Amino acid sequence: MKVLMLTPYLPYPLLSGGQIRTYNLLKKLSKHHEITLFALIKEEEEKQYIPELEKYCASVRVFKRSSKPFTLGNIVKTGFSRYPFLVMRNYVPGAVRAIREELDKGKYDLIHAETFYMMPHIPASPIPVILVEQTIEYLGYESFASRANLLLKPLLYYDIKKIRRWETHYWNLCHTLIAMSEDDRRYLAARVNDPDKVKVVENGVDTDWFMQKQRQETDKPTLLSVGTFKWLPNVEAVDFLVQKIWGLVKEKLPDARLLIVGNAPTKKVLGYQNSDSSIQVLGRVDDIRDYFSQAHVLVAPVFSGKGTRYKILEAMASGTPVVATSVAVEGLGVKGGKHVLISDTAQGMADAIVQLISDSSKRRQLAESGREFVRKNYDWSLISKKLDTIYQSINR
Repeated sequence: MKVLMLTPYLPYPLLSGGQIRTYNLLKKLSKHHEITLFALIKEEEEKQYIPELEKYCASVRVFKRSSKPFTLGNIVKTGFSRYPFLVMRNYVPGAVRAIREELDKGKYDLIHAETFYMMPHIPASPIPVILVEQTIEYLGYESFASRANLLLKPLLYYDIKKIRRWETHYWNLCHTLIAMSEDDRRYLAARVNDPDKVKVVENGVDTDWFMQKQRQETDKPTLLSVGTFKWLPNVEAVDFLVQKIWGLVKEKLPDARLLIVGNAPTKKVLGYQNSDSSIQVLGRVDDIRDYFSQAHVLVAPVFSGKGTRYKILEAMASGTPVVATSVAVEGLGVKGGKHVLISDTAQGMADAIVQLISDSSKRRQLAESGREFVRKNYDWSLISKKLDTIYQSINR
């Protein structure tokens, strides 16, 4: 099949969950389909990564959007637009023209759009559109707005109302809507006119790659937090970990240390290591496996957002035990006590962390069962076959 894929990011380097997902699927799908990639970039220097993607794409074109989201231009455009801020900050008129021209000349079988806010770039066309919702955007922003400054709340909720309206609109407009988990599928199916159009193609993990690194636990009890800080639920999770959980852990394990890994840490997150020498904020790292391999436990106190979390799958593939909230493992199909330890309170998570660090046999049990679970259910070779099946069904 000939596929035009649209993404709001360049799928390389692998700094975010979206990039990891798209890159790995491109690698697998390119063996069976001819894929042209149109992607948005924020900086000209990102163009250096195009050759890596050209290994798997017939063609790659990029279109520059604003480097920073909260520019005066984006704010003004949003004020005069029916669209929410999330759409306007990612809207590039040049991409609209280029997509129209590409579709006119290209004889494509399918358009694959990652995220609803790429949909306004697509002109009216008889070509079927697959929309992939890696997360349900308005739910994540609602969680943020609920804790925002009272003066900002009315503006935020007005914009969220627009997100919800347009997100739902494009769910109904597309030919096929793809969710990240069965839980997400049920949520989306209840909100579209045709529930049967909603399919599941989960996030995955390169299990062989993560298993290449041998575990090298350090002498000091080591907790690990992972996640790009451009996604609000990850910022909230680290705040909860440091402010609510960390002190409880230190009471029982005074020599413990906390490693915080993730692209684009905020000033607040960076400040945590200044006030506590046992906390180290590493930001972006070259090889996440180096940190999974030395950590006694990954901690994921996620309380908002939809979609499946790469950090959970990657930790399990690495043999790193996981302590998480029920939201963090929602839709994965893991069993508490067998594959991960689950708690939704600070005290419960702290107790689980201390238990794991004190019990090496329990850590080994979780590591072994977690690795086997991920290998059987979430390897990219399995996930890509699900998407390929959907592609083929649309082309019949």
